[in-house]
Amino acid sequence: MPEPTPPLSARVANLLEDLATRIREMTVDRVAVGVTWAAIAIVLLTAICMAVFWLLVGIFRALGTLMGVEVAYAVVGLLLVVGGAILWIRRYPQDRNNQESS
Repeated sequence: MPEPTPPLSARVANLLEDLATRIREMTVDRVAVGVTWAAIAIVLLTAICMAVFWLLVGIFRALGTLMGVEVAYAVVGLLLVVGGAILWIRRYPQDRNNQESS
């Protein structure tokens, strides 16, 4: 025996529920995933920055103990200057390519 069609009110209610579910999937669920990944990225970036900081402190302490504080300042300063120079050279690689082709 065929099932009777549901009343109009039930069909409208089901349609509205399906529509709300699709809209939620397209908006709220995607934003929730983006916010989750953004929070993870912030935590990882903070952990990496702290690891680099403590690595520099450890290098400074080890060099200060082995060779003296002046040498430790010079070596850590040299590491930071070389790292800054590398980053400075690589800051705009697309501009360098445009100047070479001209």
